Amino acid sequence: MSLFWRIFALNALVLGAATALLLWAPVTVSVPVLLTEAVILVGGLAVMLVANAALLRLGLAPLDRLTKLMTTVDLLRPGQRLPASGAGGVAELIRTFNAMLERLEQERAASSARALLAQEAERRRIAQELHDEVGQSMTAILLGLKRSADDVPEPQRRELQELQEITRASLDEVRRLVRRLRPGVLDDLGLVSALTSLSEDFATHTGLLVTRRFDTDLPPLAPETELVLYRVAQESLTNVARHADAGRVTVALRRADDGVVLTVTDDGSGIEAPREGAGIRGMRERALLVGGSLDITPAPRAGTRVQLTAPLARKQL
Repeated sequence: MSLFWRIFALNALVLGAATALLLWAPVTVSVPVLLTEAVILVGGLAVMLVANAALLRLGLAPLDRLTKLMTTVDLLRPGQRLPASGAGGVAELIRTFNAMLERLEQERAASSARALLAQEAERRRIAQELHDEVGQSMTAILLGLKRSADDVPEPQRRELQELQEITRASLDEVRRLVRRLRPGVLDDLGLVSALTSLSEDFATHTGLLVTRRFDTDLPPLAPETELVLYRVAQESLTNVARHADAGRVTVALRRADDGVVLTVTDDGSGIEAPREGAGIRGMRERALLVGGSLDITPAPRAGTRVQLTAPLARKQL
């Protein structure tokens, strides 16, 4: 039934019931109208309006649910759908909206995948140039300073040694940036070693206590799944250092029924509701890249928990 005929039928039901009551009820209208008759007529009108409003609310409830979903739907949280039963106009509208959401989610996931893959390619290129060009040039400068320091008198030697230390610190910073841009240990030694190196580097630079809990029977994962898990852990630790005011962080990686679950939990100030900034939305987009789901919730005692569930089989975009 179309929306027009649905509303028409509801109004016809109310008006028909009111007409039947007027026909069979022992009520007459005098001229001029008596007070008791006026009270009866106004009461009947009120009952008719209330009944009409109740029936319209019941009949248009699917549209209210559809409007609410339209205002709250988020393409980074796929799977939000409304049940559609029957063959009427409202049911067809809901089915059309669900199909539109499906297309939009697929297009968003595909575009996010292209953007993230291009971003990773650019990260790899920049990391390679830093390693090959800047890193090697600074290494050559460091060796030249060492040779020069060995051939000059003491006052100049001390100055050259100070320059050596500055150059060595800068070279270490370049290497750290290279690891952040493209973790070579992830490609060479796998996800567990990469997360271990990431957590150790994080603890060294922030002074926070990092606890690692990795299952020993983790299943083999696709390279893109390992990269997504690593990037989500990296972004989560960065958020902890910037916003959480925490003293302890736990990084856990465990096996699930059909995939793996990465959890980063801190004991910081906690959150009421996570703000969807660029970092969180980037994590959600990365989760969609491998067909996973990201949940950010308050930790059981205090702090924040970031949990990424990634399936073994990569979702086709």
